Amino acid sequence: MKLLCCEDHVELALDVAVDETGHFPVLEKVQKDETSLSTTCEYCKNTATYIVSN
Repeated sequence: MKLLCCEDHVELALDVAVDETGHFPVLEKVQKDETSLSTTCEYCKNTATYIVSN
Protein backbone atom coordinates (compact mmCIF):
# COMPACT_ATOMS: atom_id res chain seq x y z
CA MET A 1 0.00 0.00 0.00
CA LYS A 2 1.24 3.44 -0.92
CA LEU A 3 -0.78 6.62 -0.47
CA LEU A 4 0.32 10.08 -1.54
CA CYS A 5 -1.20 12.91 0.45
CA CYS A 6 -0.93 16.61 1.21
CA GLU A 7 -0.49 18.07 4.69
CA ASP A 8 -4.26 18.53 5.06
CA HIS A 9 -5.00 14.83 4.47
CA VAL A 10 -2.06 13.12 6.17
CA GLU A 11 -4.17 12.08 9.19
CA LEU A 12 -6.82 10.60 6.91
CA ALA A 13 -4.20 8.64 4.95
CA LEU A 14 -2.69 7.30 8.19
CA ASP A 15 -6.14 6.21 9.42
CA VAL A 16 -6.93 4.49 6.11
CA ALA A 17 -3.61 2.65 6.13
CA VAL A 18 -4.10 1.44 9.72
CA ASP A 19 -7.67 0.33 8.97
CA GLU A 20 -6.61 -1.64 5.89
CA THR A 21 -3.41 -3.24 7.22
CA GLY A 22 -3.87 -3.32 10.99
CA HIS A 23 -0.35 -1.92 11.45
CA PHE A 24 0.99 1.59 11.80
CA PRO A 25 2.38 2.69 8.40
CA VAL A 26 5.64 4.39 7.48
CA LEU A 27 5.34 8.14 6.93
CA GLU A 28 7.90 9.69 4.59
CA LYS A 29 8.22 13.18 3.19
CA VAL A 30 8.11 13.35 -0.62
CA GLN A 31 11.55 14.19 -2.01
CA LYS A 32 11.93 17.32 -4.13
CA ASP A 33 12.77 15.33 -7.26
CA GLU A 34 9.55 13.33 -6.80
CA THR A 35 7.40 16.48 -6.53
CA SER A 36 8.67 17.60 -9.91
CA LEU A 37 6.68 14.68 -11.31
CA SER A 38 3.48 16.52 -10.33
CA THR A 39 2.39 14.00 -7.73
CA THR A 40 -0.97 14.94 -6.29
CA CYS A 41 -2.82 14.05 -3.13
CA GLU A 42 -5.06 10.96 -3.24
CA TYR A 43 -7.89 12.98 -1.65
CA CYS A 44 -7.64 16.37 -3.40
CA LYS A 45 -5.69 18.03 -6.21
CA ASN A 46 -3.01 19.62 -4.02
CA THR A 47 0.64 18.65 -4.39
CA ALA A 48 1.51 15.57 -2.35
CA THR A 49 3.78 16.24 0.63
CA TYR A 50 3.87 12.79 2.28
CA ILE A 51 3.98 9.13 1.29
CA VAL A 52 2.12 6.78 3.64
CA SER A 53 3.18 3.16 3.05
CA ASN A 54 3.65 -0.16 4.78
